[in-house]
Amino acid sequence: MPGPAAGTAHAATTTDVVCLGESMVTFLPSQPGRLADVPSFGRGIGGAESNVACALAAAGHRAAWVGRVGADGFGDHLVETIASYGVDTSAVRRDPVRPTGIYFRTATDRGTETHEVAYYRAGSAASAMSPANVPYEELFAGRILHLSGITAALSADCLELLRELTAARPGRPMVSFDVNHRPHLWRGGDASVLLELARRADLVFVGEDEAEEAWGIAGPEAIRAALPEPSVVVVKQGSAGATVFASELRPGPRSSHAGGAESAAGARSPNAGGAESAGAGSGDTVTHVPALRVDVVAAVGAGDAFAAGFLSATLRGLPVRDRVRHGHLMAAAVLTVPGDLTEPPAREHADRLVALGDDAWGTLRLGPGWTAADRAPEEVRTP
Repeated sequence: MPGPAAGTAHAATTTDVVCLGESMVTFLPSQPGRLADVPSFGRGIGGAESNVACALAAAGHRAAWVGRVGADGFGDHLVETIASYGVDTSAVRRDPVRPTGIYFRTATDRGTETHEVAYYRAGSAASAMSPANVPYEELFAGRILHLSGITAALSADCLELLRELTAARPGRPMVSFDVNHRPHLWRGGDASVLLELARRADLVFVGEDEAEEAWGIAGPEAIRAALPEPSVVVVKQGSAGATVFASELRPGPRSSHAGGAESAAGARSPNAGGAESAGAGSGDTVTHVPALRVDVVAAVGAGDAFAAGFLSATLRGLPVRDRVRHGHLMAAAVLTVPGDLTEPPAREHADRLVALGDDAWGTLRLGPGWTAADRAPEEVRTP
C-alpha cells in the first residue's frame, strides 16, 4: 500500500505543525432566523484542521494545511484565504472531477435547538483523500502532524488514510488527534473507530461529552483509562475547564512503539502553579485548569482554537498548566468574535495572562476586544 517508508521525515524540519483535513466554504447568514427565511449569506471558510493551521500561523508558528479541494472557484477561495493567514498551502491537491464542499448555517448558537446546518459535502474532493493520493513527504515534514476524527467519517478511504498516518513507524512526527465527534457524520457508521485512532496518537483532545456520546465512557479518569497509550490526553470539560493526563512529550520525529510515540518512562511534566496530582498511568501527572468566564459572541471554532493554543504552548516547551491556559485564551479570542477565526492575542499579552496567580486567573472575564495588545491584564476584567 502506498505510504511513507521508514525514515522519510526530513532531518531538519522547516514546519512546526502540518494539519490534514477537509476545509469548506461557509455561508454565514445576514440575519438571525431559519435558513428558510434568511435572505442572503456572507462567505467564509470552515474546517477544523485548517482553523488550527490558521490560528497557529497567526500566533507566529510555521503551519501547513494539506487537503483536497475541487478545481473550482470555491477551491480557489479556500486556498487563497487560508494562505492569507500565513499558512503553507503548497501541498493542497486539486480534484478535477469532485467539487469543493460547502455548507450553510444559521446565526443561532450551535448549542440551541434552533441552530441549523446544511452540509453539501457528500462526494467532495476531500472525501476522496486516500493513502494513494496524499503527499506523505509533506505530511511527515513537520514537528507535529495534527489530525481529526472528522476526516475519518468522510469515507472509507479517508478512514484508511488516518489509520496509515497514525500507524507506528520510525520517523513519524508527533501525532496530535482531536476526536471531534460529529454525530451527523456517523449516521449508519461506527464512531467507536475514533477510539482506535485516538489510542494510536501521541496527543489527544477529547470532550468529556463526546467521549460519553461516542464511546459510552464518562469522566476524565475513565477516558484516560480507555486511552492508556497517548503521552498526553486533554479532556475538555466545557465551562468546568480541562483536565490533562500527561507524561513527557516532545514534538518531533518519534520512534516506533506500541503507542506510536516515544515518551520518557516515568517522566513528569512540570506544572508550576497548577492543580496537579499523581495520575492514572505510569509517570502521569494530572492537571486541571479552570475555564475562563467569557462573554460569548458565537460558539463556533472554540475547540479548534483551544487545540491551537495548546499546541502553540507545547511547541514552546511550556508547562502543562500554561499549555491549557493558552488553549483557553485562544478559545476566548474566537468566542468573542462572530466567526471561526480571529487574530489571537499578542504572545506577550497572552503570556502575561497565563502567568497570573490562580485567584487572578479565576477573576478574569473576557469580552469582545480583549485581545487588543495595549490592554494590561487588569483591563480585561469586567464586574
